[in-house]
Amino acid sequence: MSEPKPAAPAQLFMSLFARKEEIINAAEERLKALLGPVEWQSPLLPFDQTDYYTPEFGTHLVRRFIFFERLISQESIVPIKHLAWKIEKEFSQDERRLVNIDPGYILLERLVLVTFKNFAHRLYLGQGVYGEVTMIFRHGRFQPLPWTYPDYAAAEEKWGLFSQAREKYRRKLRHVS
Repeated sequence: MSEPKPAAPAQLFMSLFARKEEIINAAEERLKALLGPVEWQSPLLPFDQTDYYTPEFGTHLVRRFIFFERLISQESIVPIKHLAWKIEKEFSQDERRLVNIDPGYILLERLVLVTFKNFAHRLYLGQGVYGEVTMIFRHGRFQPLPWTYPDYAAAEEKWGLFSQAREKYRRKLRHVS
């Protein structure tokens, strides 16, 4: 029997949303200082597919996805989720977050998000963090699953963000030994 192959490195990305672009920019600078340079980012997008966050953040939220230059080990997403949470706390006022930061990663075959919230379709990764396969790559594109957040499905359908990120990631993998 042969030894198991190590897991492929992953393309790290973050979703940041807030009421003001300036807050997103400041949080992005903090993330870059800790995780390294950003390779590319989405334009500012409306975050209007849910009102779940309205009590905490208010209305008229905007979002940006950022994609980091360096690849990560898949297991490092757990401490990265905790890091994102700490930065959210730094950007809080009166016990309310001013920015939401959600890390995830892309592999050739799937897009994974991490959360502190358990649910039937999420796997426990350790340290209070759960992983969720949010979309799978099939028939030449990322496809949502029954539990995929509508804004993630819309980002792929409207802007092709994750397919673009997957293509950049695929090219990077050619240079990984």
